[in-house]
Amino acid sequence: MERLFRYLLTALMGIVALTQFVQVITRYIFEVPIMGLEESVIIPTLWLYMLGAVNASREDTQIRANVLEIFIKTERGHTILALVGEVISFVISLWLTYWAWDYFKYALRVWKESPTLYIPTFFHECSLFLGLAMITGFIGLHIIRLVRQLNAPDYSTKKA
Repeated sequence: MERLFRYLLTALMGIVALTQFVQVITRYIFEVPIMGLEESVIIPTLWLYMLGAVNASREDTQIRANVLEIFIKTERGHTILALVGEVISFVISLWLTYWAWDYFKYALRVWKESPTLYIPTFFHECSLFLGLAMITGFIGLHIIRLVRQLNAPDYSTKKA
C-alpha cells in the first residue's frame, strides 16, 4: 500500500505542477491562456489533497500539538493520551464523513458539470467522502492498535 500511495501521490503532484507550469508559460510568456486548464486541474488537486490526508492518517504522521506529553512521564500515560486523542479524532471524523456522505449523494443526484469543459464535477467531489471514509477507517485501526498496546500484559511495567 505504501508503494501505491508513493506513486499515486507523486503522479498527482507532477500533474498539478506541470499544469501550473504550462499555465504560467502560456499566460505570461506567450500571452495566450489555455481555457479550461484551471477547472481541469481541480480534479488532481482535490484528489492529491484528500489522498495526502489519507496517507498521513495511514502513517499516523499528522501534525499534532501534544503539550500534555511534556507533563506525562510514563509510556502508559502517553499511550492513554494518544488513545483519547484518537477517539476524539474518530468521533469528529465520523461526523464529517456523515456530512460528506450527504454531499456525495447530492453530487450524484445533481450531476453538475464544469462550466467550460463540461467535466462532471462528481469525479472530484466524491474524493471528499472517499477520503474521509478511509481516514475514519485508519483512525479506527490506530484505536485498535492502542487498545491492544494498553492491554498487553508486560506493557504496565515499561517506563518511559
